[in-house]
Amino acid sequence: MTVLMLALLPAFLGLLNLWRQQRAHGSPPAGTRVSILIPARNEAPRIGPCLEAALASTGCEIEVLVMDDGSTDGTAEMVARHPGVRLLQAPPLPPGWTGKVHACARLAEAATGTHLLFIDADVRLAPQAAAAMAAHAARRRAGMVSGVPRQRIGSLGEALTVPFINLLMLGYLPFGGRATTRLASFAAACGQLLLVEREAYARAGGHAAIPAVLHEALALARRFRAAGLDTEIVDGAPLAECRMYAGFAEAWDGFMKNAREGMATPIGLPIWTFLLAGAHLAPWFLLPAWEGFAALALGFGLRAAITRRVREPWWTVPLLPLMVATALALQWTALVRGWLGYPAGWKGRAYPATRTA
Repeated sequence: MTVLMLALLPAFLGLLNLWRQQRAHGSPPAGTRVSILIPARNEAPRIGPCLEAALASTGCEIEVLVMDDGSTDGTAEMVARHPGVRLLQAPPLPPGWTGKVHACARLAEAATGTHLLFIDADVRLAPQAAAAMAAHAARRRAGMVSGVPRQRIGSLGEALTVPFINLLMLGYLPFGGRATTRLASFAAACGQLLLVEREAYARAGGHAAIPAVLHEALALARRFRAAGLDTEIVDGAPLAECRMYAGFAEAWDGFMKNAREGMATPIGLPIWTFLLAGAHLAPWFLLPAWEGFAALALGFGLRAAITRRVREPWWTVPLLPLMVATALALQWTALVRGWLGYPAGWKGRAYPATRTA
């Protein structure tokens, strides 16, 4: 019965979160100006479509700023081909900062908007996204609004890693990141698509308050809640799409960099292993007992419901047990690497990973 209860937990939370998840819509108040801010380091193959989509935003006044963070692949030249985009050059990385956090902090200083919309260079905004997120922030009086873009998945390796984001956020996070609570431990955010109200950002200390982290969106959401501000996760699939990684190796490295500031902790990871393996892997060892079939039905049913909402490919649904096994292997690898003193890193930079507060 333990396995069945472990399968019931995410099924219940997931269906509740899917039912209550908000969709950003509408027009923001008069005078709203959204600064679309894009940190970029060696993003030449991806930055063009990102900028074209951002510049096509409708529903409110916008500006688009790109911070070229020491690129060597022609990113700056690609950005310069897009009139209307402000191209900035990142100053040298100060000691104690990670690259993306530093670039975001400098972008926020240069922005003139009432709202700051941070996106990654591989994100393609829908035309109404900036306006809809600002409208939602005003309607809900939220200092931060974030969402997971629709994930474009082009390989088996991506299918074994990327969908875990939505499984974890919708199936295992109480309140699903909504502003129902201000508890920092229940905060969530996605750095691919993150809008903040300028005054709230300043009140929370902005990126300058979290200089050394790699999982900056989560750390920033916790800072907002600690400052008494509401943060909200909305359905990101209608707002943007993104292909995070091209293949398994890139996905593994990408998720590895955030792991030690998320699940891969000495206390947290054994608990996560019990919850995830118990719900999605252990039922296979109970077959043909009815408890095994019931637990598997709950797990695959939840995965199908999430897949439908977030618009991920249907062929990824049967991969659920392999996805969970891969996620746990990645997290345990990150934890062991931390014990052995390996630094975390990304895009040619290495950092000592710092736990988020």
